Amino acid sequence: MPELIDVTAEDGVATITLNRPDQLNTYSVALKDELIGALDYVDEDDDVRVAIITGSGRAFCAGMDLTNSLAFSRLDEPDEARRRDSGGELTLRIFALDKPIIAAVNGAAMGVGVTMTLPMDIRLASADARFGFVFARRGIVMESASSWFLPRLVGPQQAAEWAYTGRVFGAQEALRAGLVHGVYPAGDLRAAAGALAREITGNTAAVSVSLNRQLIWRGLTYSHPMQSHIAESRAMFDRGASADVAEGMASFAERRDPRYIATVPADLPDVFGDWVSPPFTR
Repeated sequence: MPELIDVTAEDGVATITLNRPDQLNTYSVALKDELIGALDYVDEDDDVRVAIITGSGRAFCAGMDLTNSLAFSRLDEPDEARRRDSGGELTLRIFALDKPIIAAVNGAAMGVGVTMTLPMDIRLASADARFGFVFARRGIVMESASSWFLPRLVGPQQAAEWAYTGRVFGAQEALRAGLVHGVYPAGDLRAAAGALAREITGNTAAVSVSLNRQLIWRGLTYSHPMQSHIAESRAMFDRGASADVAEGMASFAERRDPRYIATVPADLPDVFGDWVSPPFTR
């Protein structure tokens, strides 16, 4: 049973809550391991359509738990080829997720507390949320593959300013820059995340959403749009022959809510046969 997070599921939505409020939900390798376990559950359970990650108490995640002797354990490996940034292990798992994931940033999100959200699909924030890519102020560098994700979200110029200064900024600046999609009063944040999740679960085909997620994220790694065109064409062919498409057309014609039956992962087709995750090399 997880000790550092809570996981609940209702009506197709899994909510993962970082649950160390007295420690401001600070990050450790143990927390990473529990989060990856929860993400594995999200991917493997056909009843789960969407995941939400949030924090308990007054912080989302205030950064690395520097009191924890295991905080950097994967960087202490004697074998250089095995040294890994544990934040990157988490964000790469999120990147590979088959289902959409929403961040509900309810307070401070510093260091790894913000970089872990970058591969999530949509970030919502409370009005009192604060963000900081504070690494240079601590004598360290960007992590969690954030040097890849952040410029793609907000552009290289904004990413550079935040990373070079390490300054802390508020939710409205994050909204203007495109780091977050919406800002809400603190008491309304979870409801807003839940409403967004239900907009997905209540109106869309699970397999189509999963494929769209993969098309978007994997497309960022392609060197030419032809690769996206090939994957989209495969997906269109598969979906076109599915019962979901027939139901989508019928429900539209009959002006009723659709009742899609295909699920993920059970019915998820492989349309990325030529896409291979690069191995970890030094």
